[in-house]
Amino acid sequence: MNFNELGLNDSIIESISYMGFNKATPIQEQAIPSILNGEDLIGCAQTGTGKTAAFVLPILHQLLERGHKDHISTVVICPTRELAIQIDQQIQGFTYFSSIESIAIYGGGDGDDWSEQKKAILKGVDIIVATPGKFISHLNMGYMDLDKVEHVILDEADRMLDIGFHEDIMKIVGHMPKKRQTLMFSATMPPKIRDLSNSILTNPKEISIAISKPAEGVLQAAYMCYDPMKADFVKKLIDDKPSCKSIIIFSSTKKQVGDIVRTLRNKEYVVEGISSDFDQSQREDVLNRFRARNIRVIVATDVLSRGIDIKDINLVINYNVPNDAEDYVHRIGRTARADTTGIAITLINNEEQYKFLRIERLIEKEVMKLPIPAEIGESPEWNPTAQQGRGRGNFRGGGNRGGKKPFRKKRH
Repeated sequence: MNFNELGLNDSIIESISYMGFNKATPIQEQAIPSILNGEDLIGCAQTGTGKTAAFVLPILHQLLERGHKDHISTVVICPTRELAIQIDQQIQGFTYFSSIESIAIYGGGDGDDWSEQKKAILKGVDIIVATPGKFISHLNMGYMDLDKVEHVILDEADRMLDIGFHEDIMKIVGHMPKKRQTLMFSATMPPKIRDLSNSILTNPKEISIAISKPAEGVLQAAYMCYDPMKADFVKKLIDDKPSCKSIIIFSSTKKQVGDIVRTLRNKEYVVEGISSDFDQSQREDVLNRFRARNIRVIVATDVLSRGIDIKDINLVINYNVPNDAEDYVHRIGRTARADTTGIAITLINNEEQYKFLRIERLIEKEVMKLPIPAEIGESPEWNPTAQQGRGRGNFRGGGNRGGKKPFRKKRH
């Protein structure tokens, strides 16, 4: 379904088109009509499905159609500053042709950031996107008027509960008007999410977008490995598997792709890298040589995880844990195609453990975890809950990354 079939405001359609989007994703196609109809909603959808636009677009439509006023109309609560920034940036993109104002509120900034946030709150910014701790900090100061809030959205609710924000969420919701529209999005639907939805949502519409699962023929394994030891361990993996003639190593950054390629070339491997810096002809040249078995190893970002067709890839190595389960499924889906078998190995450092645990939950499979060989070094212990607990302070605070201003002035 195209966006112009969903009944959205013309200025929103113009912004969507300007950004290069035309067709709605499944979560958007199902959620937008329900939200426009004023229903509470609980959506089970993970990162990468378009869920942010699924709630932002209909909320913006309602604000524009009603005529937005100088009071806080919408509050979005999310677990991390990075997600708060990302959501606010999307709102700014979608409101480019309107005068709706938004602000991202998260911790770790200086006094100027706090003053800017306070100024926007007192003025009555239309949309607040905030982490729980920082929202409550402003709430406790007594100048935040929430009496006219119409929409409350909890994004990545399961993650917020895992971090320990249940009490904060209930406090925030307790300050909201009883007559409101409440939307909740979660990558998983454990009992604690059901309990939360029962306590704050009213007769919600339920939408679940299932993710694809890895093929049965993929043997999945994970190795606990500190970053400085990853290069030596990858070399051992390649050396120990001479029967694997086609190997792809996935990395999350372009810089790391270059670093891995240089390291392996120094060890006299026939290896090439592919990233978004390559134009189409360069990519095709590398892929054609890989198909012809003139290159044994390719190192790539996720640009290579989707839409390529190379047969008989024997081994996929995730140099680091991908950001979400869909990326993981696409990466390891490069092997074991067309009823063949293959191996997918993920290297997990201390900080990536909780991220991998979330992937396991989403693909509904516990992946075998192993230590790296003793001659390479010591392995971190698999204890994702402890790692998550240590990071709780970071979720409450954080600097203003990327130099982004938290408040956007009105256009006239």
